[in-house]
Amino acid sequence: MSDAVAAVAPAFDDWRHYPPLNLPKILDVALTEIVEHGYDATSVRTIAAAVGVTVPALYYHYDNKQAILVALFDHAMATVSAHVDAALVEAGTDPVRRLSAMVEAIALYMANYRDLAFLDSEHRSLTEDNSRWYREHRDTIDQQLREAIEDGCRAGVFATRVPDSARRAILSMCQGIAGWYRPDGPRTPAETARDYVHIALAAVEFSDLA
Repeated sequence: MSDAVAAVAPAFDDWRHYPPLNLPKILDVALTEIVEHGYDATSVRTIAAAVGVTVPALYYHYDNKQAILVALFDHAMATVSAHVDAALVEAGTDPVRRLSAMVEAIALYMANYRDLAFLDSEHRSLTEDNSRWYREHRDTIDQQLREAIEDGCRAGVFATRVPDSARRAILSMCQGIAGWYRPDGPRTPAETARDYVHIALAAVEFSDLA
């Protein structure tokens, strides 16, 4: 099986569990290079040398550097989407539980897979077609969050008068975790996720927030 085929989201039994990231070697090296130097400054030759293969051998798996970036984005979106979807299934129809589960899943993803989450800052490096594909996947999560907030407002448990602004603020703060979180810091990923759930519920003015 080639690296291109092997780049799929890992299976899991618990959506709160994020095991150590296990990417095919080419993608693992490429991710490290892109995080450290940026996509534009990362070359296929550098990736090949770090992997220990020739450039033609690397092209056997990926047509070009853009294909490597797309494979990384594909893994990132498949991973976070799978965890969010599983969290929503467990949460059921209650909007408070749905919003809480979504924020927890996203925050855990950002804290546990910081490098993979960093890729969002490189989405401008995607070609037009690939960027459209990425936006469609990202918009799915955005819509799931929107529906939870709107349902909570209709049910009278969220009092915010600016649900769209609250949604954007929640997504932005969750995305920011990847930029500041450190594994050796004072808060675990689980503790950070719980903090962010509390902040998210405050943002939508949850009526029973303790």
